[in-house]
Amino acid sequence: MPELPEVEVTRSGIAPVLIGHRVSGVTVRVPALRYPLPKNLERTIDGHSLVAVSRRGKYLLLDFGCGHLLIHLGMSGSLRLVPASLAAEKHDHFDLVFAIKGKAMALRLRDPRRFGAILWLEGDPIKHPLLAVLGIEPLTEDFSAKWLKEELNGLSAAIKPTLMDSHRVVGIGNIYASESLFRAGIDPRRPAGRISMPRLERLVSAIKTTLAAAIDAGGSSLRDFIHSDGSSGYFQQQYFVYGRSGNPCRICGRPIRELRQGQRATFFCADCQR
Repeated sequence: MPELPEVEVTRSGIAPVLIGHRVSGVTVRVPALRYPLPKNLERTIDGHSLVAVSRRGKYLLLDFGCGHLLIHLGMSGSLRLVPASLAAEKHDHFDLVFAIKGKAMALRLRDPRRFGAILWLEGDPIKHPLLAVLGIEPLTEDFSAKWLKEELNGLSAAIKPTLMDSHRVVGIGNIYASESLFRAGIDPRRPAGRISMPRLERLVSAIKTTLAAAIDAGGSSLRDFIHSDGSSGYFQQQYFVYGRSGNPCRICGRPIRELRQGQRATFFCADCQR
């Protein structure tokens, strides 16, 4: 699944190309993804220019002044910028066409599993039920060891699945939770409410460092994720633990271990993470 870094890479790829340009068409090839696609969208935004592209958690928000188009990439979705004349393939379900320097360019959603979402929001988008329940953004100054200590106080649940709870912190999916805990030297099974302040300071720093490094590397291209220009990310080449079960730890040389937490695979080094 595209996580926070992949969505941020997508945002930064499409924003400079599309902001300020006018919508000249909308093509909808399926009636629904995770939810029904908005009706009469072309009539609503045709002729409007894109004002801004922002991100909240794993959601993209395209601001057209008259409302926002919310996009979620689901389990396997990607957005690409392609000539509008390029023939759509089997899983290309939606095109948002812009007039750019006399050419028709499409922001095209490809979603093989159809778990993504496209919704039209009017009013304050942050108050929409999908966004209103989201937790703190981990790359902001508000995400601190002090905040995390208060949030985790009294929790007996393991730290790794707790970090993946989007109602607490957004965007730390399975890959980046495992990698961040390794960088912080924290066992993923440790009870969240029993982690000391010094360790939480290391964890907050590790989360921010890991996410920033992933964004700089263009995200992780697992399965179907590609950039808006069709290229791939390469952060997976830097993994310390994720997907490396049985391989030697890059720090101590002991085999990386794998276990299941909340029906998800967790990877860790029993020597480096205590």
